[in-house]
Amino acid sequence: MDWQAVELTARLAGVTTALLMLVGLPLAWWLARSGGGVMRPTVQALVGLPLVLPPTVLGFYLLVDLGPLTSVGRGLVRLLGHPLAFSFEGLVVGSMLYSLPFAVQPMVAGFAAVDRQFGEAASTLGASPARIFWGITLPLARGSVWTAALLTFTHTVGEFGVVLMLGGNIPGATRTMSIALYDAVQDGQYVDANRTAGALLAVAFAGLLALYWRRGRGVRGGDLV
Repeated sequence: MDWQAVELTARLAGVTTALLMLVGLPLAWWLARSGGGVMRPTVQALVGLPLVLPPTVLGFYLLVDLGPLTSVGRGLVRLLGHPLAFSFEGLVVGSMLYSLPFAVQPMVAGFAAVDRQFGEAASTLGASPARIFWGITLPLARGSVWTAALLTFTHTVGEFGVVLMLGGNIPGATRTMSIALYDAVQDGQYVDANRTAGALLAVAFAGLLALYWRRGRGVRGGDLV
């Protein structure tokens, strides 16, 4: 097994999950609490687009937009000293976009399930909106946040199309476990391919097992999600 690819995959999944939790929390809160109009369904469609969009399409547009031939790409080169395409940082950007619905949608469901009367009661007692969110809403929806983090991590571990299009196959930089599996099959190294595939299968199964096991406990224990 390519342990360098294993380490890079784990690092990519960890960084992507941490960043998406930071970005996804306020976005999910806004989607759960926003009213009508065209803005909310438009944002929902953009967030959910990676669920139905072929990953190679997303990877292609990111490859073009983040490359040195566009103004955005040239600006990033001046800022970072290198293009985001075919780099670990580029993989993080692509992974965040591709895993965005897995981070946001569970938290939207969790925030929407919290009774607004709790916040209204706290507001009448002088609690600020920030204190209501961190002290009431987020603890009540903690199950959805945990679900979002777990789904984001496991989904990022198994990425292939976006990683291949945007990062290529650079050992130690962009070569993840899914790319290593593809290479092993292409080279006829089925023993190594079987080990890598088994590891990816184990991660996916363990993640879902933990999710459903905790959800079962949550239902008995009264958790919202």
